[in-house]
This record gives sequence, structure tokens and C-alpha cells, in this order.
Amino acid sequence: MSKAFLQAISYYLPKKCLTNEELSLQHPEWSVDKIALKTGIHNRYLSAPDETAGDMAMKAAERLFDEYNIDRSKIDFVLLCTQSPDYFLPTTACIVQDRLGLSKNCGALDFNLGCSGFIYGLGLAKGLLFSGQAKNILLITSETYTKNIHPLDKSNKTIFGDGATASLVSSTIDDLLWNAEIQEFSYATDGSGHENLIIRNGGFRNKTKKEALDVYLDDVFIKNDDFLYMDGKAIFDFTAFEVPKLVEQNLILNESSTESIDLFIFHQANQYMLNFMRKRCKIPTEKFYIDISDGGNTVSNTIPIALKRASKKKVLQKEFHIQLCGFGVGLSMGAVTLKF
Repeated sequence: MSKAFLQAISYYLPKKCLTNEELSLQHPEWSVDKIALKTGIHNRYLSAPDETAGDMAMKAAERLFDEYNIDRSKIDFVLLCTQSPDYFLPTTACIVQDRLGLSKNCGALDFNLGCSGFIYGLGLAKGLLFSGQAKNILLITSETYTKNIHPLDKSNKTIFGDGATASLVSSTIDDLLWNAEIQEFSYATDGSGHENLIIRNGGFRNKTKKEALDVYLDDVFIKNDDFLYMDGKAIFDFTAFEVPKLVEQNLILNESSTESIDLFIFHQANQYMLNFMRKRCKIPTEKFYIDISDGGNTVSNTIPIALKRASKKKVLQKEFHIQLCGFGVGLSMGAVTLKF
């Protein structure tokens, strides 16, 4: 019987760190304590002006190969999740395949998803393995969201950071690696909410445009269509009320329960939202992993980074059953259970 295993994760965070102290200096009306209390974030990392998602993907992948002594010649497919591609075309995954020196007998594709991207990537990888199209998949997430945040947008500046992760997903067990069996997936989409998290200009619908204007309400910056816009209340309502339904569906699908799951790792959006959802899902505090203070919301990277950190801190143990859940831009959701 075919199986798929998440075998290893490594990640890369850029060098430049934006602290709460620096944010408070830029926006004096927001104190250091207020930012930390509201978001649970103390540091977020910003990609350099000339550093792209492809560059960061390379660094995460090289770290994966070195850290786990992975033979790159065995990689036969690259899946790269990004909404910050190096170019409109070609795909960043093709460039990364070449720069990493991977076999030319290797598939490579980008897929465009945000905070649910790692879950979807695991689903795509499992499908490729089960259908016999690949044996060892390099799954990469890489985002430079901070390049799309307006300098006056203090709300998004406090939340988002940049980063990249690289994971190995394989069809065979390796005693030196994780051997986390990827079980069943649940997905959900509500495209009617797509305008609640959007960069309106730059794609082909609004490629040719007049100079975008800053929009204010009561002297507070709201949006500029050239930059990232997020309706925080709408996104909160979506996640707070729809995510618990998906979590329950996935537990039932995997013949599991809150009691039988050892650890829950959700997309690390912000601390307040995570705690609200934990209560809605009736998950005990000790089973709900939050690791957002250093790095912030790195979009599709948050779940694999949290997984890696949980492993390093020995929070993630052998024989654990864990549930992952991603949600956000699209609006898109995905959940899956892993059996270590």
C-alpha cells in the first residue's frame, strides 16, 4: 500500500530584523507592549531589497540538504509555493531546480497560495507519490510579503515577516529521518471573500493603471491598491467560525478526536486569533502549539517553521499524532493529520 512521509524540514529567515521597539519609534501611538500584547510578535525578518523568494528558497533547500545529509540527486520533483515569484514567467521552481543542481529528470512547478499553502503542498506531494510520478519531493514555501506592505500600513507591518522553508516528502521510510506519515486531507474555499486580503494592482486584471492613491479614514492610512490590503475583521470572522468546522471534519475523516491528537499546529497568524480559535475548537492549551514571537506571520512558512521548532524543542515527540491547519488569502483552508 502506498504511503507518503514528511521526512525533514529546514528554514531560512532573512538577516534584517524589525523589532517592536523600531516599530514603536516609527508609529509612536503604538507602544512596544501594545504591539506584543495584540500580536504575540516581537521580531519579524525582512528580505533584503535584492533578495527574492527564489533566493530564499535556495538557502532553505541548501540548509535542508546539509542538515539532514540528503542526496540532492534523488530529488525528482520540486513544488514551490509562493505569491512572490521572481518573475511572472518562468516559474521560480524551474530556476531553483537549476540553481540547486538537481537532476534534469525532475519535475518543477510553482503554485500560488498563501497561509494554507504548506497543507496544499503536502496534498500535492502525496498525490504525486501515490500516483507513482515521484519518489522524493522537495516542497518549498517562500514569501517576501513585506515588499508589498505600504510604509504607512502599521497594522500589516506589525504582523508579517519574510522567510522560506524546505521539506522532504518521500514514499519510503528512512530511519534517520522523521517518517511522519501524511494521512487524510480536508479542504475548503470561499472565493467570495477574495477582496478581504488582496493586492489589487499588478496582475493582468489591473495591469495598466493610473497612479494609485493612499486612502485614509479619520487620518488613519487604510490602503493603496498597489500594496497589500487586509480587512482584519473579515479575515478574523472567517477563520474564527470556519476553521473549527474544518478541524472537526478532518478529525472525523482521520478517525481521530481532540483527545487522541497529541499536538495541534495551526497557521501562526497572530496570538490573539490563535487563542480564540483554540477555545472555539475546544483544544487544551498544552496541546496547542504557538511559536510566533520570533518571525511573525510568514504566510505559507509558519506551519513548517513551527513544526521544525517544536521538534527542536522536544515538544514534538515520537509516536505523536498531530493535526495541521492552514487558512487565509483566497479565502482558502486546509487541514491534515500526521502520524509520527
